[in-house]
Amino acid sequence: MTVLYTDIGELVTCDPARGDGNPLGVMSDAAVVVDEGLVVWTGPARHAPAADHRVACHGQAVIPGFVDSHAHLVFVGHRAEEFAARADGRAYAAGGIRSTVEATRAATDAELAATVEGLAGEMLAAGITTFECKSGYGLTVPDERRALEIASRATPETTYLGAHVVPTEYQGRRDAYIDLVRGPMLDACAPHARWIDVFCEQGAFDVDESRAVLEAGRAQGLRPRLHAGQLGVGGGVGLAVEIGAASVDHATFLTDDDVDALASGSTVATLLPGVEFSTRTPWADGRRLLDAGATVALATDCNPGSSYTSSMAFCLALAVRHQGLTPAEALHAATVGGATALDRHDVGVIAPGHRADLVRLDAPTYVHLVYRPGVPLVREVVRRGVRYEVQRRPTRLPEPVPTGGGAPS
Repeated sequence: MTVLYTDIGELVTCDPARGDGNPLGVMSDAAVVVDEGLVVWTGPARHAPAADHRVACHGQAVIPGFVDSHAHLVFVGHRAEEFAARADGRAYAAGGIRSTVEATRAATDAELAATVEGLAGEMLAAGITTFECKSGYGLTVPDERRALEIASRATPETTYLGAHVVPTEYQGRRDAYIDLVRGPMLDACAPHARWIDVFCEQGAFDVDESRAVLEAGRAQGLRPRLHAGQLGVGGGVGLAVEIGAASVDHATFLTDDDVDALASGSTVATLLPGVEFSTRTPWADGRRLLDAGATVALATDCNPGSSYTSSMAFCLALAVRHQGLTPAEALHAATVGGATALDRHDVGVIAPGHRADLVRLDAPTYVHLVYRPGVPLVREVVRRGVRYEVQRRPTRLPEPVPTGGGAPS
């Protein structure tokens, strides 16, 4: 069954071979034909082929579904008090993760699944049609395995992050925990993961420890990615490029050598502006990376401690305001950049042969995503060809039904 999406005022294809020839491949007065979950045609609306069904987009903008390449969704609880303490001047430190670990270990499978489902629903409503999800809040063999089993029900992009922090029970026994992470825990988790990650940072794991864990994961068929450069300059970025990691995420504190390495290698620099917003830490310099020729992605890093947001549009606005990206560069980083960070060639672009992931905005141009920050502009999401309407205007509820008794209080 073919579906024609027509009367698109501005179509962002993210295919430079189409439209205006720029990286976003923008087309005006455009149309898209979808069949069996795939895009099969794009072009001027007046040239659109016949289709079984027609959907009018009323002159609004359509963009590719966002690709969120960094998220931590398997947890319970929240850390609002920690956020408030930072707002009052307390510095962010990696150790706050342990409070979420304690709550997550005590949670039932149903409670963890409910968090994942709820946040995945928020992401879809925000226009995110592909997302990655990490473990890392269990830090025992059974808890890390069940985190990945639960995450894999929502996304194929699952990441084993047993090396998030050293848990409390292993304080003073770092080597024993690293042996667990790269041994029995990896054995249990590898069948449920595509990726392996390490938090390579002061207070978490150093370069040698990170290399050992990533190499063990790669020996079991997992692709490496890395947290690095969030809290200070270190060797994590260089390690990521050296081992061919798909991405190095945060990349806030970089040396000139780090930037040169990212520009000359294939590792994507994934910026997480929600973290800098939440933790009041310095902003990553996206302009420096782009000008050097590095590939940049934007992601939400949705997690309960340092970036509790599922809004990619919010992250775009932060990247434009604080990290030196233009609106076009930010959108490209949140679509093509995220897809590149996940080594995906079927998403992030609206072109024949790609998955039919489209987002219709209640706006005439994608620029409104950052021009009108905080406004829920996503009106409709198409994922794998399935349409989801996103309601944003209030509807009056019926009056309460009287229950009898005395006067209302």
